[in-house]
Amino acid sequence: MNDLHKALGDISSIRREMARSTQFRGYGPATLAATGAFAFLAAAAQAVWLPDPPNHMRAYLSLWISTALLSAVLTGAQMYTRSRRIHSGLSDEMIRMAVEQFLPSVVAGALVTMVLVYYVPSVPWMLPGLWQVIFSIGVFSSCRFLPRPMIAAGVWYLFTGLLCIALGDNRALTPATMGLSFGIGQLIVAAILQVSTPGAEDEI
Repeated sequence: MNDLHKALGDISSIRREMARSTQFRGYGPATLAATGAFAFLAAAAQAVWLPDPPNHMRAYLSLWISTALLSAVLTGAQMYTRSRRIHSGLSDEMIRMAVEQFLPSVVAGALVTMVLVYYVPSVPWMLPGLWQVIFSIGVFSSCRFLPRPMIAAGVWYLFTGLLCIALGDNRALTPATMGLSFGIGQLIVAAILQVSTPGAEDEI
């Protein structure tokens, strides 16, 4: 029985090592482009219904957090089905690895948002920039199992995030700061995957 447990442990270790050395192909270009379109639509909605976001922060947060959740659900569902199809027997390890790389950034972003909203409500303009900087860290963390050009997407989010923070006031809450940053950023990610990943057809 001990030999059996050891053999199973060895197999599990081998699978994890194979997953670490394999490029993750669970992200579909069309799906990620769709999340960019969500950002553009959310920015348009903000421009129409939230002309004064500093005085309506609850509505502003609801809009962009809902957009992020919708994008995450769509990406997660498609990642699961695509990984099952492409990575076959390694799909569980590949999905787990992808989640482990990005999850710390998601948790950090949520915690930073709660702290600023509840304890430092005088600086809500910092949120868009901080979200983008934190997102860039998630992208950089994921670069080791994605196409190498993906670092360009991380650089984009880092640059736009720092630019938002550099504005230093409520201009950082305008629709363009989130809509253009995440809309263009996700299109960059989709384009890199389309060009760099063999057989990148976005099949659900």
